[in-house]
Amino acid sequence: MEKYPLKEENCSSFLYRPGEQPKYSRQVTTQGASRKLAEQYFYILDDLLLTHRLPVFTKRAKRRMVSHPKFYFFDAGVYRAIRPKGPLDRPEEIDGVALETLVFQELLAVNDLHRLGYELFYWRTSNGQEVDFVLYGEAGIIAIEVKRAAKIRARELRGLKAFSRDYPMAALYMFYGGDTRMYIDDITLVPIQQALLQLPQLLDAG
Repeated sequence: MEKYPLKEENCSSFLYRPGEQPKYSRQVTTQGASRKLAEQYFYILDDLLLTHRLPVFTKRAKRRMVSHPKFYFFDAGVYRAIRPKGPLDRPEEIDGVALETLVFQELLAVNDLHRLGYELFYWRTSNGQEVDFVLYGEAGIIAIEVKRAAKIRARELRGLKAFSRDYPMAALYMFYGGDTRMYIDDITLVPIQQALLQLPQLLDAG
């Protein structure tokens, strides 16, 4: 690892995009390291408890799925504090990732505290349809999409609807920035503050 130290000028591409699949190939170019070595950097972050990996949900998959996990920092505040900011960085992009990270933190904490027994995943097809979080366990399957926007457009529900076609038994939730709980087809839209406060009940109900 000493031959290819993690360079400060490359940290933005290596560390600061949680909620996405690690771009190992990018590190091969910028760091001069092998893909395997670049991947090992992420395992080091995991071992230091700085990040969490989120594997892709592939159980009885009916579509071609991506294979790489996503990663999140252990704390949304840490992400906001160390994330580089400049004139080309839109605040809504930073806020969106921070909100997704916060929800991930809470899902981990509630699942462990209440011993709900869920495994956590995300779902993403090879053509880009995605659900942020999938909880799978004896109690059932829960799919959760997170959006900071106060108004949800039809296209933002496509991932959940696609997931529902493959897993019709799943409970579907959209945590969003509005202030009204509502239902669109079989998807429950829950204001993000309400969702976080009621997360134990939502997960326990499945």
